[in-house]
Amino acid sequence: MKTISSSYLGDLRISSTHLKSGNTLETDAPVDNNGKGTRFSPTDLLAAAYLNCMITIIGIYCEQNGLTFEKCEGDVEKVMIDNPRRVGKLNISLDLSSNDWNDKEKRRVQNAAKNCPVAKSVAPEIEVNIEFIYS
Repeated sequence: MKTISSSYLGDLRISSTHLKSGNTLETDAPVDNNGKGTRFSPTDLLAAAYLNCMITIIGIYCEQNGLTFEKCEGDVEKVMIDNPRRVGKLNISLDLSSNDWNDKEKRRVQNAAKNCPVAKSVAPEIEVNIEFIYS
């Protein structure tokens, strides 16, 4: 079954529809690659997918293990490289300071996050740096 349907809008913009929900999003090529940079680029979505997948997996892990998951704020910096042009590095920061977990719980949450499906799907050549913040 198809998951997403996309259509070219012109000017390097694409409209994509999540078929099950009907939600849509548009992408635009970044300024440094002939676009206007007015929307997420496809590689921005890759970076967001990695960050959001980690947070989602933390939520699932906490639900399944009886941990309270109060809040998480995250950021990701995407670094592009050339030859070939691709994502070369992701610097991810997760602020989990609102959660009252002991050291063992923190290690388990971190391990779950680092093994999210997106992490297991991206090329191993992408350098990924993850910072977990607890204070």
